[in-house]
Amino acid sequence: MAARREKYDRRQREVVSIAAALFARRGFQATSMDELSEATGLRSGGLYHYIGSKRALLLQIFSELMDPLLEQAAAIDSGTPEQQLRELVRVWVRHIEAHLDHMAVFAQERHAIEREPEWEAVRASRDAFEAILASKLRANGITDRLQHFALLGMVNHTATWVNPNGRLSADQIADGYCDMILK
Repeated sequence: MAARREKYDRRQREVVSIAAALFARRGFQATSMDELSEATGLRSGGLYHYIGSKRALLLQIFSELMDPLLEQAAAIDSGTPEQQLRELVRVWVRHIEAHLDHMAVFAQERHAIEREPEWEAVRASRDAFEAILASKLRANGITDRLQHFALLGMVNHTATWVNPNGRLSADQIADGYCDMILK
């Protein structure tokens, strides 16, 4: 039973990843279920088996973006306040670099469900992450909301220009952001 569940979960993650790439390139509304079926190699019944609906798929993309990041952020609790902030930003930039399509979909498509009840779970994860970030900043003597928003903007905007094979690693980028904020 566990092997079957693992196989299902793996295939579901593949479907979500493929959908994120399609939505990032074509847009949520412009991507048809037929295109998703073709890209995943699943017939419509199989596709619905893994995702439920196109809207549920969008929410799954958002969850895959926020939930693992929140889990990793919550686990950072050792070292000096500066070391913890740097580790949080490193984890965050690495996560963005690994989820560029998810980030593009979040930026482009969140408006599609922001006013819907389903958005509350996404908002709760985002708010929890921002609370962890605020506490790490406060521990470093940074209480200015403008600096908080500046760091959020810098890191989240990274998805629009970062090259995973580029000259700077995710950790170098993160450390550069921290150097700016901590000065």
